[in-house]
Amino acid sequence: MIYSEDTLQFWTSPLSNTEEQRVENTVFMIKNAVTTYSELSGCTMEIFAQGSYTNNTNVRQNSDVDICIMLTSTFFGEYIDGKTAVDYGFIDGSISYADYKSHIIKALKNKFGSNAVEIGNKCINIKENSYHVNADVVPAFQYRNYKTIGSINREKYIEGIKYFAQDGTTIINYPKEHIKNGRQKNNNTNYEYKKLVRIMKRIRNNMVDEGIIDGNKITSFLVECLIWNVPNATITGYNTWADTIQSSIAYLWNAIKDDNCKEWGEVSERLYLFHSRRKWTVTETKNFLYDMYNYLKF
Repeated sequence: MIYSEDTLQFWTSPLSNTEEQRVENTVFMIKNAVTTYSELSGCTMEIFAQGSYTNNTNVRQNSDVDICIMLTSTFFGEYIDGKTAVDYGFIDGSISYADYKSHIIKALKNKFGSNAVEIGNKCINIKENSYHVNADVVPAFQYRNYKTIGSINREKYIEGIKYFAQDGTTIINYPKEHIKNGRQKNNNTNYEYKKLVRIMKRIRNNMVDEGIIDGNKITSFLVECLIWNVPNATITGYNTWADTIQSSIAYLWNAIKDDNCKEWGEVSERLYLFHSRRKWTVTETKNFLYDMYNYLKF
């Protein structure tokens, strides 16, 4: 498939104003649902959008929005070796994660209706309507990582989120670090980084629709993280998007082929991009890049 430069340029644009308003409506309704629910009145929460909407890398119309409802009055901590929560002056929290999630589910059902709320493995899905978009809600506890930076100061930590999937899997990630780093790389590339991510996600989506790649393994998140690992000079060094895309794919494929990707991180740079529990493998990612290169007829 050969895409014109005009098409590639068009794909650099973020969501339309109409879609943006529906996303904002969704965020407002979710915040209202949980902050007015009586069983959560004693909880201190931070509610924020994460994922491609907040990172401004959405591409599809009717794009989903990911919302994190992070409990901060009770949190999970990871402490330096030999230390426990007691050493930092903390006491046990008053609510379990299971109870917290149960209250969130009830609050959302009260607001949106039971038929509109579906419990998935990792998130709570709220079905879209004409007023708001489809939303994936993640109830989480704040995660305070003292260990990575060797902190013994209770106020100095790396903030992430931690939660448990329905299948018992523990998930830890760092959405705020992702947002911060993505904005910095975008600034450092004259705002080309996020444009390139949007283009590459569009191409990935088309390849999924045409049955060329498995969208469950080659996710949009993977695409964004791959572009994060492309050098800034490659992103800014060409006059056309076609040349930028070709050079970026070539860089990534060659780096993986030469086994130079072991230290690659997510955009947050707090987790490795390739580890045993990922949906994708190094080989599958290399094959995806090869298929994309040929799909674009470079």
